[in-house]
This record gives sequence, C-alpha cells and structure tokens, in this order.
Amino acid sequence: LAAKMITDFDERLFPEERRQLSKIFPLSFCNSDSIEAPTGKDETQKSSVLKLLHISHRLIESWEEPSRNLVSLNQITDKLTDLKTGIKVLIQGCLDGQLNMDDNESLPLPFEDFYQT
Repeated sequence: LAAKMITDFDERLFPEERRQLSKIFPLSFCNSDSIEAPTGKDETQKSSVLKLLHISHRLIESWEEPSRNLVSLNQITDKLTDLKTGIKVLIQGCLDGQLNMDDNESLPLPFEDFYQT
C-alpha cells in the first residue's frame, strides 16, 4: 500500500516539483538534478540557443565522472568527450556570431565519424 501511495504521489508531481523534491530527498539523487533546464517544449523553444548549449555542456560534464565507473568505459567516456568538444565549438560559434543553425556546414565538426560508431 505504501509503495502504491508513493507512486501515485510521484505521478501527480510536475517536473519542477519533482526536481525540488529530489533536492530534499537525495536518495534518488541524479547527477544532473541540480542543473536548471527547461521542463517543457514551450520553455525550451523560448530559450536561446546559447543557453541551451550551456545547459547541454553542464549536463555532459555532470556525467563524465560517473561514466568512468561503467563497464564499457572507453566508449562512453570518448562519446562524452566528443560531445563536449562539439558543444564547445558551437558555443564559441555563437559567441563569435558565426553560428547559423540553418547551414549545417557553418562549423567544421571536430569528429567526423561520431554517429557512425
């Protein structure tokens, strides 16, 4: 009965309430819980590209250390490093005013075969 009550309670929470609750009860701690991020489509669409890139960068950083404890260590760590490098390139492009999201060739990718592995 207690488990059902907790499940029902959790299902009724909005994402922001769930995030706040997880800060109080760290038993269900997630590495990225403390990172402020949009919680829905509308909020995401209202955010700037630069803000979303910074959030993405922080999310990747939050998982770098824990990923070192996983079985397929090198694959995950390498992918996170590649993602972090790509996001840094995009952030720098935004800051330099060179980023054009309509043109896929606007910035060279530092890793050509990322999606092929």
